[in-house]
Amino acid sequence: MSLRKSISYVLFPLTCWYAVGVRFRNLFYATGIIKQEAPHITTIGVGNLSTGGTGKTPHVEYLLRMLSDKYPTAMLSRGYKRKTKGYVEDDGSHDPAQLGDEPAMIATKFPHVKVAVCEKRLEGVQHLMERPPLAESSENQENTETQESDTVPQLIVLDDVFQHRRIKPSINILLTEYGHPYYNDHILPYGDLREFKNARFRANIVIVSKCPAVLNPVERHNIAHDLRLQNYQKAFFSYLVYGQPTTLDGRPTDIDLSRIDNVLAVTGIAHPDAFIAELKQRTRTQHLAFADHHDFSASDIARITSAFEALPGSNKIILTTEKDAMRLHGKTGKLPVYYLPITVAFHKEKDLDFDALIESTVRENISFLSKLSIWS
Repeated sequence: MSLRKSISYVLFPLTCWYAVGVRFRNLFYATGIIKQEAPHITTIGVGNLSTGGTGKTPHVEYLLRMLSDKYPTAMLSRGYKRKTKGYVEDDGSHDPAQLGDEPAMIATKFPHVKVAVCEKRLEGVQHLMERPPLAESSENQENTETQESDTVPQLIVLDDVFQHRRIKPSINILLTEYGHPYYNDHILPYGDLREFKNARFRANIVIVSKCPAVLNPVERHNIAHDLRLQNYQKAFFSYLVYGQPTTLDGRPTDIDLSRIDNVLAVTGIAHPDAFIAELKQRTRTQHLAFADHHDFSASDIARITSAFEALPGSNKIILTTEKDAMRLHGKTGKLPVYYLPITVAFHKEKDLDFDALIESTVRENISFLSKLSIWS
Protein backbone atom coordinates (compact mmCIF):
# COMPACT_ATOMS: atom_id res chain seq x y z
CA MET A 1 0.00 0.00 0.00
CA SER A 2 1.36 3.44 -0.96
CA LEU A 3 2.08 6.12 1.63
CA ARG A 4 -0.57 8.34 0.00
CA LYS A 5 -3.19 5.58 0.36
CA SER A 6 -2.25 4.94 3.99
CA ILE A 7 -2.55 8.65 4.81
CA SER A 8 -5.84 8.81 2.91
CA TYR A 9 -7.37 6.09 5.08
CA VAL A 10 -6.26 7.90 8.24
CA LEU A 11 -7.76 11.16 6.93
CA PHE A 12 -11.06 9.55 5.91
CA PRO A 13 -13.00 11.23 8.78
CA LEU A 14 -11.80 14.60 7.45
CA THR A 15 -13.05 13.59 4.00
CA CYS A 16 -16.52 13.11 5.47
CA TRP A 17 -16.52 16.55 7.08
CA TYR A 18 -15.16 18.18 3.93
CA ALA A 19 -17.85 16.41 1.87
CA VAL A 20 -20.59 17.72 4.20
CA GLY A 21 -19.25 21.26 3.79
CA VAL A 22 -19.20 20.95 -0.02
CA ARG A 23 -22.75 19.55 -0.02
CA PHE A 24 -24.11 22.46 2.01
CA ARG A 25 -22.24 25.05 -0.04
CA ASN A 26 -23.62 23.71 -3.33
CA LEU A 27 -27.08 23.37 -1.76
CA PHE A 28 -27.02 27.07 -0.81
CA TYR A 29 -26.27 27.97 -4.44
CA ALA A 30 -28.86 25.53 -5.81
CA THR A 31 -31.61 26.97 -3.61
CA GLY A 32 -30.60 30.59 -4.17
CA ILE A 33 -29.61 31.24 -0.55
CA ILE A 34 -26.28 32.36 -2.02
CA LYS A 35 -26.85 34.21 -5.29
CA GLN A 36 -25.01 33.55 -8.54
CA GLU A 37 -24.53 36.36 -11.01
CA ALA A 38 -24.13 36.25 -14.78
CA PRO A 39 -22.26 39.47 -15.66
CA HIS A 40 -23.44 41.61 -18.57
CA ILE A 41 -20.42 40.50 -20.58
CA THR A 42 -19.40 37.32 -22.40
CA THR A 43 -17.28 35.09 -20.14
CA ILE A 44 -15.58 31.74 -20.67
CA GLY A 45 -14.75 29.81 -17.51
CA VAL A 46 -11.95 27.24 -17.51
CA GLY A 47 -11.58 24.98 -14.49
CA ASN A 48 -11.44 21.46 -13.12
CA LEU A 49 -12.69 19.25 -10.31
CA SER A 50 -9.24 18.11 -9.17
CA THR A 51 -6.59 20.03 -7.24
CA GLY A 52 -4.53 20.71 -10.38
CA GLY A 53 -2.53 19.26 -13.23
CA THR A 54 -5.21 19.23 -15.92
CA GLY A 55 -3.55 21.83 -18.15
CA LYS A 56 -5.78 24.85 -17.55
CA THR A 57 -3.16 27.41 -18.60
CA PRO A 58 -2.43 26.05 -22.11
CA HIS A 59 -6.19 25.79 -22.71
CA VAL A 60 -6.66 29.40 -21.58
CA GLU A 61 -3.90 30.37 -24.00
CA TYR A 62 -5.62 28.39 -26.76
CA LEU A 63 -8.81 30.40 -26.24
CA LEU A 64 -6.91 33.70 -26.14
CA ARG A 65 -5.06 32.79 -29.33
CA MET A 66 -8.36 31.98 -31.03
CA LEU A 67 -10.42 34.96 -29.86
CA SER A 68 -8.30 37.90 -28.67
CA ASP A 69 -7.58 39.22 -32.18
CA LYS A 70 -11.33 39.32 -32.92
CA TYR A 71 -12.66 40.90 -29.71
CA PRO A 72 -11.24 43.16 -26.99
CA THR A 73 -10.34 40.45 -24.49
CA ALA A 74 -9.29 40.19 -20.85
CA MET A 75 -8.04 37.27 -18.77
CA LEU A 76 -8.90 37.09 -15.07
CA SER A 77 -7.27 34.71 -12.61
CA ARG A 78 -6.94 34.29 -8.88
CA GLY A 79 -3.18 34.85 -9.10
CA TYR A 80 -2.12 31.88 -7.00
CA LYS A 81 0.91 32.49 -4.73
CA ARG A 82 1.27 36.15 -5.71
CA LYS A 83 2.50 38.59 -3.08
CA THR A 84 -0.38 41.02 -3.56
CA LYS A 85 -4.02 41.08 -2.48
CA GLY A 86 -7.25 42.18 -4.10
CA TYR A 87 -7.65 43.35 -7.67
CA VAL A 88 -4.37 43.85 -9.54
CA GLU A 89 -4.04 44.58 -13.24
CA ASP A 90 -0.83 43.98 -15.17
CA ASP A 91 1.01 47.27 -15.57
CA GLY A 92 3.25 46.02 -18.36
CA SER A 93 5.92 44.59 -16.07
CA HIS A 94 4.51 41.03 -16.22
CA ASP A 95 5.72 40.54 -12.65
CA PRO A 96 5.01 37.07 -11.12
CA ALA A 97 5.21 38.59 -7.62
CA GLN A 98 2.33 40.94 -8.52
CA LEU A 99 0.25 38.56 -10.65
CA GLY A 100 1.35 34.98 -9.95
CA ASP A 101 3.43 32.93 -12.36
CA GLU A 102 0.68 31.81 -14.77
CA PRO A 103 -0.99 35.24 -15.29
CA ALA A 104 2.48 36.81 -15.64
CA MET A 105 3.34 34.27 -18.34
CA ILE A 106 0.08 35.01 -20.18
CA ALA A 107 0.65 38.77 -19.90
CA THR A 108 4.08 38.30 -21.50
CA LYS A 109 2.74 36.19 -24.37
CA PHE A 110 -0.43 38.23 -25.03
CA PRO A 111 0.45 41.93 -24.61
CA HIS A 112 -2.81 42.99 -26.29
CA VAL A 113 -4.89 41.10 -23.69
CA LYS A 114 -5.79 42.85 -20.44
CA VAL A 115 -4.54 40.51 -17.69
CA ALA A 116 -5.84 40.93 -14.13
CA VAL A 117 -6.00 38.92 -10.92
CA CYS A 118 -8.50 38.98 -8.07
CA GLU A 119 -9.46 36.43 -5.41
CA LYS A 120 -13.12 37.43 -5.84
CA ARG A 121 -13.81 36.82 -9.53
CA LEU A 122 -17.09 38.75 -9.58
CA GLU A 123 -15.33 41.78 -8.15
CA GLY A 124 -12.56 41.33 -10.71
CA VAL A 125 -15.05 41.22 -13.59
CA GLN A 126 -16.73 44.38 -12.28
CA HIS A 127 -13.36 46.18 -12.27
CA LEU A 128 -12.65 45.05 -15.84
CA MET A 129 -16.07 46.29 -16.97
CA GLU A 130 -15.53 49.78 -15.55
CA ARG A 131 -15.32 52.32 -18.35
CA PRO A 132 -12.20 54.51 -17.96
CA PRO A 133 -12.69 58.27 -17.75
CA LEU A 134 -12.57 60.05 -21.09
CA ALA A 135 -9.20 61.69 -21.65
CA GLU A 136 -9.04 65.21 -23.04
CA SER A 137 -7.72 65.38 -26.60
CA SER A 138 -4.25 66.80 -26.98
CA GLU A 139 -1.30 66.65 -29.30
CA ASN A 140 0.40 64.18 -26.96
CA GLN A 141 -2.17 61.42 -27.33
CA GLU A 142 -1.51 58.04 -25.79
CA ASN A 143 -0.18 55.36 -28.07
CA THR A 144 -2.36 52.66 -29.60
CA GLU A 145 -1.31 49.98 -27.13
CA THR A 146 -2.33 52.16 -24.16
CA GLN A 147 -5.62 53.01 -25.82
CA GLU A 148 -6.31 49.31 -26.37
CA SER A 149 -5.53 48.58 -22.72
CA ASP A 150 -8.14 51.17 -21.72
CA THR A 151 -10.83 49.54 -23.87
CA VAL A 152 -13.63 47.80 -21.98
CA PRO A 153 -13.40 44.12 -22.99
CA GLN A 154 -16.18 42.31 -24.79
CA LEU A 155 -14.88 38.94 -23.63
CA ILE A 156 -13.29 37.75 -20.38
CA VAL A 157 -11.59 34.36 -20.03
CA LEU A 158 -11.80 33.21 -16.41
CA ASP A 159 -8.98 30.93 -15.26
CA ASP A 160 -9.59 28.27 -12.56
CA VAL A 161 -13.14 29.42 -11.85
CA PHE A 162 -15.17 26.19 -11.64
CA GLN A 163 -15.47 26.26 -7.83
CA HIS A 164 -15.97 30.05 -7.72
CA ARG A 165 -19.75 29.79 -7.76
CA ARG A 166 -20.62 33.49 -7.30
CA ILE A 167 -20.07 34.04 -11.01
CA LYS A 168 -21.87 32.12 -13.76
CA PRO A 169 -19.81 32.01 -16.98
CA SER A 170 -21.48 32.25 -20.40
CA ILE A 171 -19.49 29.14 -21.35
CA ASN A 172 -18.30 26.82 -18.58
CA ILE A 173 -15.43 24.50 -19.59
CA LEU A 174 -14.39 21.63 -17.31
CA LEU A 175 -11.02 19.92 -17.82
CA THR A 176 -10.20 16.40 -16.68
CA GLU A 177 -6.83 14.76 -17.26
CA TYR A 178 -6.57 11.66 -19.45
CA GLY A 179 -4.26 9.98 -16.90
CA HIS A 180 -6.32 11.09 -13.86
CA PRO A 181 -9.99 11.38 -14.92
CA TYR A 182 -12.53 12.54 -12.35
CA TYR A 183 -14.54 9.32 -12.63
CA ASN A 184 -11.60 7.37 -11.15
CA ASP A 185 -11.01 9.83 -8.32
CA HIS A 186 -12.49 10.69 -4.91
CA ILE A 187 -13.10 13.83 -2.90
CA LEU A 188 -10.38 15.44 -0.76
CA PRO A 189 -8.40 14.47 1.24
CA TYR A 190 -9.02 10.80 0.38
CA GLY A 191 -8.67 11.68 -3.30
CA ASP A 192 -7.87 14.80 -5.34
CA LEU A 193 -11.37 16.12 -6.13
CA ARG A 194 -12.38 19.51 -4.77
CA GLU A 195 -16.06 18.55 -4.98
CA PHE A 196 -18.30 15.66 -5.95
CA LYS A 197 -18.33 14.22 -9.46
CA ASN A 198 -21.90 15.40 -10.13
CA ALA A 199 -20.52 18.95 -10.17
CA ARG A 200 -19.57 18.13 -13.77
CA PHE A 201 -23.17 18.87 -14.75
CA ARG A 202 -22.46 22.60 -14.35
CA ALA A 203 -20.17 22.45 -17.40
CA ASN A 204 -21.28 23.08 -20.98
CA ILE A 205 -18.08 21.53 -22.33
CA VAL A 206 -15.84 18.82 -20.86
CA ILE A 207 -12.31 18.46 -22.25
CA VAL A 208 -10.24 15.35 -21.60
CA SER A 209 -6.77 16.90 -21.59
CA LYS A 210 -3.23 15.54 -22.05
CA CYS A 211 -4.41 12.66 -24.24
CA PRO A 212 -1.94 10.76 -26.43
CA ALA A 213 -1.39 12.39 -29.82
CA VAL A 214 -2.88 9.24 -31.34
CA LEU A 215 -6.05 8.18 -29.53
CA ASN A 216 -7.79 4.91 -30.34
CA PRO A 217 -11.45 5.52 -31.35
CA VAL A 218 -12.59 2.66 -29.11
CA GLU A 219 -10.76 4.16 -26.12
CA ARG A 220 -12.22 7.58 -26.92
CA HIS A 221 -15.71 6.05 -26.97
CA ASN A 222 -15.12 4.31 -23.63
CA ILE A 223 -13.85 7.51 -21.99
CA ALA A 224 -16.82 9.48 -23.32
CA HIS A 225 -19.11 6.83 -21.83
CA ASP A 226 -17.36 7.00 -18.44
CA LEU A 227 -17.70 10.80 -18.35
CA ARG A 228 -21.48 10.25 -18.06
CA LEU A 229 -22.47 13.59 -19.54
CA GLN A 230 -25.92 14.95 -20.30
CA ASN A 231 -27.31 15.78 -23.75
CA TYR A 232 -26.60 19.49 -23.33
CA GLN A 233 -22.89 18.80 -22.71
CA LYS A 234 -20.19 18.28 -25.34
CA ALA A 235 -16.97 16.28 -24.86
CA PHE A 236 -13.65 17.00 -26.59
CA PHE A 237 -10.19 15.43 -26.39
CA SER A 238 -7.00 17.50 -26.44
CA TYR A 239 -3.28 16.78 -26.39
CA LEU A 240 -0.09 18.76 -25.82
CA VAL A 241 2.30 19.76 -28.59
CA TYR A 242 5.86 20.51 -27.44
CA GLY A 243 8.03 23.12 -29.15
CA GLN A 244 11.78 23.64 -29.35
CA PRO A 245 13.92 24.26 -26.24
CA THR A 246 13.76 27.98 -25.45
CA THR A 247 15.95 30.14 -23.22
CA LEU A 248 14.44 31.46 -20.00
CA ASP A 249 14.20 34.93 -21.55
CA GLY A 250 12.14 33.56 -24.44
CA ARG A 251 14.63 33.01 -27.29
CA PRO A 252 13.99 29.80 -29.29
CA THR A 253 16.98 27.56 -29.98
CA ASP A 254 17.78 24.86 -32.52
CA ILE A 255 18.83 22.33 -29.86
CA ASP A 256 18.12 18.76 -31.02
CA LEU A 257 17.28 16.76 -27.89
CA SER A 258 18.04 13.49 -29.64
CA ARG A 259 21.68 14.67 -29.82
CA ILE A 260 21.85 15.57 -26.12
CA ASP A 261 23.35 12.85 -23.92
CA ASN A 262 21.67 13.77 -20.63
CA VAL A 263 18.88 16.08 -19.50
CA LEU A 264 18.04 17.15 -15.97
CA ALA A 265 14.30 17.83 -15.91
CA VAL A 266 13.29 20.33 -13.21
CA THR A 267 9.56 20.67 -12.51
CA GLY A 268 7.34 22.48 -10.04
CA ILE A 269 3.93 21.51 -11.43
CA ALA A 270 1.18 19.23 -10.13
CA HIS A 271 1.39 16.38 -12.68
CA PRO A 272 4.68 16.42 -14.62
CA ASP A 273 4.16 12.89 -16.03
CA ALA A 274 3.39 14.00 -19.60
CA PHE A 275 6.38 16.36 -19.65
CA ILE A 276 8.77 13.69 -18.37
CA ALA A 277 7.37 11.09 -20.79
CA GLU A 278 7.98 13.50 -23.68
CA LEU A 279 11.61 14.04 -22.64
CA LYS A 280 12.29 10.34 -22.11
CA GLN A 281 11.11 9.64 -25.64
CA ARG A 282 13.82 11.97 -26.95
CA THR A 283 16.80 11.53 -24.63
CA ARG A 284 18.13 10.16 -21.34
CA THR A 285 16.39 12.09 -18.57
CA GLN A 286 16.75 12.47 -14.82
CA HIS A 287 13.89 14.17 -12.98
CA LEU A 288 14.16 16.60 -10.08
CA ALA A 289 10.63 17.36 -8.82
CA PHE A 290 9.44 20.23 -6.62
CA ALA A 291 5.96 21.05 -5.33
CA ASP A 292 3.37 22.72 -7.56
CA HIS A 293 3.98 26.49 -7.97
CA HIS A 294 7.27 26.13 -6.07
CA ASP A 295 9.15 29.38 -5.47
CA PHE A 296 12.77 28.44 -6.16
CA SER A 297 15.21 29.56 -3.46
CA ALA A 298 19.00 29.84 -3.48
CA SER A 299 19.24 26.42 -1.79
CA ASP A 300 17.01 24.95 -4.51
CA ILE A 301 19.32 26.36 -7.19
CA ALA A 302 22.27 24.81 -5.35
CA ARG A 303 20.45 21.48 -5.34
CA ILE A 304 19.72 21.78 -9.06
CA THR A 305 23.35 22.67 -9.75
CA SER A 306 24.59 19.67 -7.78
CA ALA A 307 22.21 17.29 -9.60
CA PHE A 308 23.24 18.72 -12.96
CA GLU A 309 26.96 18.42 -12.24
CA ALA A 310 26.43 14.80 -11.19
CA LEU A 311 25.13 13.89 -14.66
CA PRO A 312 27.80 12.11 -16.71
CA GLY A 313 29.39 13.73 -19.74
CA SER A 314 29.53 17.32 -20.95
CA ASN A 315 26.76 17.27 -23.57
CA LYS A 316 23.94 17.94 -21.13
CA ILE A 317 21.33 20.60 -20.37
CA ILE A 318 18.58 21.44 -17.88
CA LEU A 319 14.98 21.52 -19.12
CA THR A 320 11.97 22.85 -17.27
CA THR A 321 8.35 23.69 -18.00
CA GLU A 322 7.14 27.02 -19.32
CA LYS A 323 5.44 27.87 -16.01
CA ASP A 324 8.55 27.00 -14.00
CA ALA A 325 10.63 29.18 -16.33
CA MET A 326 8.81 32.25 -14.96
CA ARG A 327 9.99 31.40 -11.43
CA LEU A 328 13.51 30.34 -12.44
CA HIS A 329 14.25 33.34 -14.65
CA GLY A 330 17.12 35.42 -13.29
CA LYS A 331 18.07 32.82 -10.65
CA THR A 332 20.05 30.15 -12.53
CA GLY A 333 23.29 32.01 -13.27
CA LYS A 334 25.34 30.34 -16.00
CA LEU A 335 23.50 27.02 -15.87
CA PRO A 336 22.27 25.88 -19.34
CA VAL A 337 18.56 26.04 -18.48
CA TYR A 338 15.83 25.95 -21.13
CA TYR A 339 12.10 25.33 -21.19
CA LEU A 340 9.84 23.48 -23.59
CA PRO A 341 6.92 25.65 -24.75
CA ILE A 342 3.62 23.82 -25.15
CA THR A 343 0.44 24.41 -27.10
CA VAL A 344 -2.84 22.52 -27.17
CA ALA A 345 -4.31 20.65 -30.14
CA PHE A 346 -7.67 18.90 -30.39
CA HIS A 347 -8.51 15.50 -31.77
CA LYS A 348 -10.97 15.85 -34.63
CA GLU A 349 -14.57 14.93 -33.90
CA LYS A 350 -16.96 13.53 -36.51
CA ASP A 351 -19.69 16.12 -36.39
CA LEU A 352 -18.41 18.80 -34.02
CA ASP A 353 -15.47 21.19 -34.04
CA PHE A 354 -14.28 22.82 -30.80
CA ASP A 355 -13.16 26.07 -32.45
CA ALA A 356 -16.39 26.42 -34.42
CA LEU A 357 -18.52 25.80 -31.31
CA ILE A 358 -16.65 28.37 -29.20
CA GLU A 359 -16.49 30.99 -31.94
CA SER A 360 -20.18 30.75 -32.82
CA THR A 361 -21.28 30.81 -29.16
CA VAL A 362 -19.08 33.82 -28.36
CA ARG A 363 -20.19 35.68 -31.50
CA GLU A 364 -23.89 35.10 -30.77
CA ASN A 365 -23.52 36.04 -27.11
CA ILE A 366 -21.61 39.25 -27.81
CA SER A 367 -24.15 40.19 -30.49
CA PHE A 368 -27.05 39.56 -28.10
CA LEU A 369 -25.47 41.60 -25.29
CA SER A 370 -24.71 44.51 -27.62
CA LYS A 371 -28.34 44.60 -28.80
CA LEU A 372 -29.51 44.34 -25.19
CA SER A 373 -27.39 47.35 -24.22
CA ILE A 374 -28.87 49.38 -27.09
CA TRP A 375 -32.43 48.47 -26.07
CA SER A 376 -31.75 49.32 -22.46
